[in-house]
Amino acid sequence: MRISTARIKIAKVKKLIVFDFDGTLVPTKSPVDRAMDKLLTELLARYKVAIIGGSSYEVLQDLLVSRLTAPKQLLGNLFLFPTTATAFYHYDKKWKKVYQHNLSLQERKLIKSTFTKVFKEIGYKHPRKIYGPVIEDRGSQVTFSVFGQDIVKVLGKQGVKIKDAWKAKHSNVKMQIAELMAKYLPNLEVRAAGHTSIDVTKKGIDKAYGLLEIVKRLKVGVADMLFVGDAIFPGGNDFAVVRTGVDYIPVKDPKETRRVINALLSRK
Repeated sequence: MRISTARIKIAKVKKLIVFDFDGTLVPTKSPVDRAMDKLLTELLARYKVAIIGGSSYEVLQDLLVSRLTAPKQLLGNLFLFPTTATAFYHYDKKWKKVYQHNLSLQERKLIKSTFTKVFKEIGYKHPRKIYGPVIEDRGSQVTFSVFGQDIVKVLGKQGVKIKDAWKAKHSNVKMQIAELMAKYLPNLEVRAAGHTSIDVTKKGIDKAYGLLEIVKRLKVGVADMLFVGDAIFPGGNDFAVVRTGVDYIPVKDPKETRRVINALLSRK
């Protein structure tokens, strides 16, 4: 059920807060800032926190975990579900992998060739300037990114602005590509993700799958969770959580997410 930030104070007390990563906790492909670090540290002292994002485990470590100032004993309350919950890591003196559902080599080749087919079919042209791989094979997920995976790493805030501008003007193109990919790959999971990305994983593995893994492995019921994400709309990679019945709050950006966390922390 969708709930507003204002209703957090009267909503049922939650045990675990689940966040999308890119666009929710950080601006697209950017490191966590000091304000969010502080809030997450306070949140980890009071709640279990799970992050289910399209980013790889390595990116989550680089942009989030390595920059958190939370004491190590609090990291036991943090659970990472990278590459759209196709993998799960938890902290027990060190970070440990619980599972990873890799695509087969044949599936990964098929996904890449299908992207090429769809680009040709709709007459899509890549931007003149590309930063890193446009189609990245993450093992358990294959991700298309309009400007390449490294635009923000190379250009910093300017890269974020470029992605923001493309999203505002061309989101319909991304959705068209995602819809055709889903049509041609009925045995795989296709989701529009982030600002300029499309993720493909094994069938049935999405963010709803991640929530059910939390129920199974952490013994926390869906009714005891709250999900916060910036793509809780049809076709968005956060929308899958809706079918679990979880309470959720859609946000536009990390600024709104900070308001949500502050509301949670203000509870008595």
